[in-house]
Amino acid sequence: MEQFGPGLAVLLGIVEGLTEYLPVSSTGHLILFGHWLGFTGHVAISVEICIQAGAVLAVVAYERVKIRLLLSHANQEGRNLRRNLETSTSSLVDLLRTSIDIHKHLWFLIGLVAAFLPAALVGLLAHDWIEEHFFSPRTVALSLIMGGVVILIVETWPKQARCTSLERIGLSRAVGVGFAQCMALIPGMSRSGSTIVGGLLLGLERKVATEFSFFLALPTMFAATGYKFVQSYHLINAQDLLALLIGLVVSFLVAWAVIAAFLSYVKRHTLKVFGYYRVALGTIILFVI
Repeated sequence: MEQFGPGLAVLLGIVEGLTEYLPVSSTGHLILFGHWLGFTGHVAISVEICIQAGAVLAVVAYERVKIRLLLSHANQEGRNLRRNLETSTSSLVDLLRTSIDIHKHLWFLIGLVAAFLPAALVGLLAHDWIEEHFFSPRTVALSLIMGGVVILIVETWPKQARCTSLERIGLSRAVGVGFAQCMALIPGMSRSGSTIVGGLLLGLERKVATEFSFFLALPTMFAATGYKFVQSYHLINAQDLLALLIGLVVSFLVAWAVIAAFLSYVKRHTLKVFGYYRVALGTIILFVI
């Protein structure tokens, strides 16, 4: 069995960074890569999940200006809403309806929290069962094929984008994307793939769906990584921790480059190439195993 060390950490960090934000399933690729190298078991599962934190931090770094402005505007809009609630004679329903129209940044954050909750609740309740039954190459292969077929169908199906900016997503669309993210709890389905396709089906422009997927990764993956680390930190010794930090740095750097390239790509291209890749890879894995 392969021992976890700096060399393996670098390889896992590269795989994680390359695949986290593409609709191809980073968890699935890490599971496949780990089985290929003989790196399996509880430590491997913990490392594969925890190393994703580096890719999450890449979104924070890449979108730092937008995140800072978003939080600043949302804070100001929140104060305005509280002031209106205290002084206005209008009904609560009217105040909230007006707030949704004018406080776009505040309601974007509220929508982001709402989108996070479905997968968080399902994951919390079913995490151990999913990890026990679905963390296998065969599950990953079948999920890759299924998700690839869905991508090809959605990208072939004619549709018109009705939402062309993040601030216009709205609460109902955000919640819809959140429920789509639940599919990503199955290894191989892809968190980014599930949320981007869900966004496309709900009328989001492809770039907007992609960027919302990036933002939704922040609470989702920080929660998943933190939960797994608390559960399994006793399995990781000081040497493993050093290697894990190396993997986090590598995944951060690679993911940063991938985020920039992928956002540029989706402005001009569909996701069909990723659908074909998923189907081909999943089919090969089924034959191999």
